[in-house]
Amino acid sequence: MEFEASRAKAVEKFNHFIENNLLDYSKLRNFDFGPDNRSNISCISPYITHGVMNELEVIDKSLKKFSFVKNEKFIQEVLWRVYWKGWLELRPNVWSDYLIELKKLREEFKNNQNYIDAVEGNTNLECFNQWVNELKENNYLHNHSRMWFASIWTFTLELPWQLGAEFFMKHLYDGDPASNTLGWRWVAGIQTQGKHYLASEWNIKKFTNNRFQNIKLNENAVPKVSEKSYPLIKKEFNNPQNIEEKNLLIFENNLSFEITDFKENKFKKIYLISNKNENRSIKLSEKLVKFKYLLIEDQKKRLKDKSIDCEVIDISEIKNIENYYGLYPTVGENLDYLNLNNLKMNFLYRSLDQLSWQYCNKGFFNFKNYIPKIISSFN
Repeated sequence: MEFEASRAKAVEKFNHFIENNLLDYSKLRNFDFGPDNRSNISCISPYITHGVMNELEVIDKSLKKFSFVKNEKFIQEVLWRVYWKGWLELRPNVWSDYLIELKKLREEFKNNQNYIDAVEGNTNLECFNQWVNELKENNYLHNHSRMWFASIWTFTLELPWQLGAEFFMKHLYDGDPASNTLGWRWVAGIQTQGKHYLASEWNIKKFTNNRFQNIKLNENAVPKVSEKSYPLIKKEFNNPQNIEEKNLLIFENNLSFEITDFKENKFKKIYLISNKNENRSIKLSEKLVKFKYLLIEDQKKRLKDKSIDCEVIDISEIKNIENYYGLYPTVGENLDYLNLNNLKMNFLYRSLDQLSWQYCNKGFFNFKNYIPKIISSFN
């Protein structure tokens, strides 16, 4: 498992998957064969999370190889993150409330031995311990293993899901506030009220090719309960009319200006915004901080190669810039910093998000019905 911080390497990795493994994706995608064999999945989520590749680019390449019918499951999985982000944009208090709960739980569990054993991979469950080590070593886990992990954490180890979500965010190269927080809420049973995900021994054995034995889990746990409800907040995601001759701020979720909707616009200068750990509510691992830094540097080099004036600055330096727009950073740490420091700006929204997020008011199965319409709008 290796994720090189390079758009060129990301495209190369995906092209190899398209040519060799896409056809069998829907049949094999749920199998976790271990970190040394990821041929059944694309492993491009760290790049999509950071905008190094985008969803439309990925979907377009897949459709040039196979028809929509053969590609449907893969395309759905690619758009899950778009859906989660849209869902959270319409209910941003889910994120802010999560951070409040997390702060309290951190203090409460800082000396809890079960929690310490869990994050150190020192439980009596071999599979869980291996996933902890894999997460720290590779900054990635197979999606099915993430579900098992979250279920074991919440229902067998009986630890707060909020702390588990933080553990993922600290290490995952593809961690983002929407898919991570909402995914953990879904496993716990509060995203879809009363419907939780329970890992089972037979399921883990089957989809890991019997790599693990003696998996003693709580397979009868009841869903977690939350008294909070989050009504939809009506939001507009409109772009300003004239965006020429301004400075542009690019955050860590849009690190390929050359494939954005705004690549043809003339900006005075592009500022790539880095966000250090001291500004974050969730402190990231050193490897994840370095990965983000190298992706920003890779974008800087590509812009320089095209003779585009650009500079990397810390998020705290935005206050020194005038006349700028920002590519929208979505709900999360960067937007939190802007709001906390009263840094007002006009955002530029991706056309994919503008179209898709209106369909994120309900569950994914409703959203799924609009996927052909969304894709046809861009092809």
